[in-house]
Amino acid sequence: MKELHSTREEPPRVFLAGLRGGAQSREEAEALTAELAGLAETLGLTIAGSEIVRVREPNPRYGVGSGKAQELTEKALEAGAQCIVFDREISPSQQRNWEALSGISAVDRQELIIRIFASRARTREAELQAELAELLYALPRLTHKYVDLARQRGGHRGARGAGETRFETDKRLIRARIGELRREIEEVRRRRQVRRGLRERRETPVCALVGYTNAGKSSLHRALTGSDALVEDKLFATLDPLSRRVSRLVNASEGDGASSVRRTIILSDTVGFIRRLPHHLVDAFRSTLEEAAQADILIHVTDAADPARKEHERTVLETLEELGAGNIPLIRALNKVDLLAGEDLDALKAEYAGETGSAGTALVSAKNKEGLEALWSLLEKKLTF
Repeated sequence: MKELHSTREEPPRVFLAGLRGGAQSREEAEALTAELAGLAETLGLTIAGSEIVRVREPNPRYGVGSGKAQELTEKALEAGAQCIVFDREISPSQQRNWEALSGISAVDRQELIIRIFASRARTREAELQAELAELLYALPRLTHKYVDLARQRGGHRGARGAGETRFETDKRLIRARIGELRREIEEVRRRRQVRRGLRERRETPVCALVGYTNAGKSSLHRALTGSDALVEDKLFATLDPLSRRVSRLVNASEGDGASSVRRTIILSDTVGFIRRLPHHLVDAFRSTLEEAAQADILIHVTDAADPARKEHERTVLETLEELGAGNIPLIRALNKVDLLAGEDLDALKAEYAGETGSAGTALVSAKNKEGLEALWSLLEKKLTF
């Protein structure tokens, strides 16, 4: 009997390299490397191994000393890796140096994130923004693709000597495409502003869910609106802002009595933030992220069960400042409390004891739909209908 062999292509094996420098703690470096593993797994890559390297004096050639670079390369090759993935940005020259040293591919955190955005783009707007981010990242790395820059493509007498190199042609075409993409994205942004203006004329308050990637924003959006929004346990499950009109009865005081009135808001889900977000993505997705900057109130969704919760909260607040949304009223929703129990849950409640209720923090579970009424009460108190 013939032996059967699988024809299924195995996913690439990658070796993760965390570069710990400055005053960065070991715990933070480990958290960032774990996050890098999550990015790689989101792309379907297989983790062959990982190593955190202490960088005392950055070396311009590799970002680490030559001895450490050789040691890291040997570990990656011994693990059977086909690519080394770095947790921080590496320059085009460093990328070439690592690949010459190891004989395998070298990419950084930025490239992983950009690839995820490109793979998960579903709407025309997301596709435009992802392509722009890819090209902005690739442009300074074009020489990485060409070993022999003397290859010629066409050419005629009187035009750039003997002819235009393929490298020069590709660079010119990429720059032209970047210009086209920026114009198309600007048109999308203009249409979004028109829609936003219509909402403002209707005097409908806008509330945007913001937070670290995979904090449960889409799950909470779905729980609050009853929509069929995509909910996945993956990084960057949502790329496009999803807005839903929500109406509910609330109590309103009238003279000596109280009555129920129907209030309407627009609740928007937005793309998640992440530490060391590539600046190309901040630029490319600015029209999408502006949904948060133009909101009347923000709900900052945090994964209450994540050990890196505080760092994630700080990243979100810093990104909001960069987008010009730092002064918008904000409510904190500590999500996934269903994953906590006993002392951990008691500690969380004690930590935010002074902020829960009217001060602006609600403990919720989007999965079990717990704490939603407390969150709605905060919204009703914060918003002016």
